[in-house]
Amino acid sequence: MGHDHDHLPSEIRHEKPLWWALGLTTTFLVVEVVGAFWTNSLALLSDAAHMATDTLALMIALVAVRLSRRPPDARRTYGYARLEALGAMINGAMLFVVAGYILWEAIARFRQPQEIASTGMLVIAAIGLAINLVSMRLLQAGSGESLNVKGAYLEVWADMLGSVAVIVGALLIRWTGWKPIDPILAVLIGLWVLPRTWVLMREAINVLLEGVPKGTDVAKVRTGLSAHPAVLDVHDLHVWALASSTPALTAHVVMRDGTDADALRRELGAHLHEAFGIDHVTLQIEADHCGEACGQPAKHDHDHDHGHDAQGHHGHVHR
Repeated sequence: MGHDHDHLPSEIRHEKPLWWALGLTTTFLVVEVVGAFWTNSLALLSDAAHMATDTLALMIALVAVRLSRRPPDARRTYGYARLEALGAMINGAMLFVVAGYILWEAIARFRQPQEIASTGMLVIAAIGLAINLVSMRLLQAGSGESLNVKGAYLEVWADMLGSVAVIVGALLIRWTGWKPIDPILAVLIGLWVLPRTWVLMREAINVLLEGVPKGTDVAKVRTGLSAHPAVLDVHDLHVWALASSTPALTAHVVMRDGTDADALRRELGAHLHEAFGIDHVTLQIEADHCGEACGQPAKHDHDHDHGHDAQGHHGHVHR
């Protein structure tokens, strides 16, 4: 008898805050771009560029959230959950491009400082700071549960600090008249954002490469499974992430003679849920080690409460 498994993201309630944040950032983006050219401020243009990536990040996050809701089909049996990792990669790449442009433009400004309208720069940066604070508040709750929301939150957070820097720079330029302050701030904003962008991209790459989820220790998982008194051996253990908040596990478990395979499967699934937060579990229970035959259809009969899949895996446990 077949059994349907839900691979959809566990948290999709953050879409409304994403829409609000998108509306705020898009509106202010237009104001800031116009203001950057009006004041001739590279620091303000740098902040506007980051605001543009904020807007794109929010758009990508919303598209990924909506697409990730689509159920699995015959071509994509895990659904579209990994679109959030692809979205995070695109966001990171955009930030690297923007930072490169700002750094290049700053070099030219060092060689030939330009006049800055510090008052306009100050007013626009102050408005941007307020917008960013509101957007951060909207995105904060979802930043720990989704790579896409985290990417958008990091960009808004970086842009908030950029607005603070622009405000300080505008005041210093107004008080001292020293023009190089503007490109210096632009460079500092760019250099501050790049390491955080790499952290985001590294997490997305780990999901796309089916790496072990952050915070999961495979050795401890193996030890936890092996500690069950009815387990003789655990092999072919794999732990990866379907999405940033959806860890998955498969393993072959050799049981002792006389063990109830169904009961063992349920107990191990409960342990993985309670100890490691892993809910998407596929356990193949074996009466003896299958050795080289692990990749082949099993030669002996196994108890299986959800039927056999195309690869001969047994014992699906989903909570």
